[in-house]
Amino acid sequence: MLAALDRDRFTVLPIGITKDGAFVLEDDDPAKFVLNAHALPEVQDNGTRVGWPESTATRELTVTDRDGVIRSLGDVDLVFPILHGPYGEDGTVQGMLELLGLPYVGSGVLASSLGMDKHFTKTVFQQAQLPVAPWRTITAAEWTQTPGRARAALDELGLPAFVKPARAGSSVGVSKVTNPGQLADAMALALAEDDKVLIESALVGRELEVAVLQGRPGEPTRASVAGEVVVSGRDFYDFAAKYLDAAGIELVCPASLTNDELREMRGLAIRAFEAIGAAGLARVDFFLTESGWVINEINTMPGFTPISMFPSCWLATGYTYPLLIDEIIEVAVAHALGRTRRQVTAPAAPASVPVPVSPVL
Repeated sequence: MLAALDRDRFTVLPIGITKDGAFVLEDDDPAKFVLNAHALPEVQDNGTRVGWPESTATRELTVTDRDGVIRSLGDVDLVFPILHGPYGEDGTVQGMLELLGLPYVGSGVLASSLGMDKHFTKTVFQQAQLPVAPWRTITAAEWTQTPGRARAALDELGLPAFVKPARAGSSVGVSKVTNPGQLADAMALALAEDDKVLIESALVGRELEVAVLQGRPGEPTRASVAGEVVVSGRDFYDFAAKYLDAAGIELVCPASLTNDELREMRGLAIRAFEAIGAAGLARVDFFLTESGWVINEINTMPGFTPISMFPSCWLATGYTYPLLIDEIIEVAVAHALGRTRRQVTAPAAPASVPVPVSPVL
């Protein structure tokens, strides 16, 4: 993304988060963050510290350099939180940005939290009459105190099944269980990532994904052509395949679908996007089974690597990578301006009623 951003239009402030949670001013150097299967890029603590606005009256960021000198980074128009997993796409950093009054790309606190939690995603989808795979949720306490519940769920759902953390990303902690003897190891792996685990029926069918973009205010939500994940030499589409280009997976985009199949898939994806109140962008993952479409999950901040499906689907739909980034930013800015105008023009409350103070985005 650093390489694709149009520097004639945007001034970029790359902010990294170290493993210890420090916000540092990073180098504007795409080469530092190239994916490497042998050494994944990491944000190092370079001694700088980014300072966030002290109130919603300003959007000015500062940085304290290694020598202790504080300098201004200027006013920020928009934050693009390119983050996965807990504290990144679960509504946590989105809540921080809301409190600071900084507009940002993507879904808000609730939609981010819902999209991150597979149990509640499925619950909301069911309520919206969207098709999902059967599942049972087991907490860490239940597994410790009454492990028979998980085994009964496995018997009920049948084999093979998937065991996955409810709130983790990029297929981390996910196992495919093909016999009951594998359940304990699968639960241990999933519980290392979260204290809530889903046991889910494995589906037989094609694995397809579609990318979604929100329209500007008053415009409809859009869906791309479909991409297909063809699994040949792996149990499933895991972390190594998603980010390290591991063998055994082929990504096909556009996928071969009939016009009716693509129309139905796009419609379901947009309904899923709107069911959780998503904003900006998302990727919706499906299985196409003999009985029809089943939604696997929604990702509210999808991967943007060169091998990721979200940009691939939009490239196949007609966007270039830089134009896609431009569109995502422009949509976010348009909605932020719309919210600001509504707050400015809202009728004043009666003087006798206390008015809560909210950050203006």
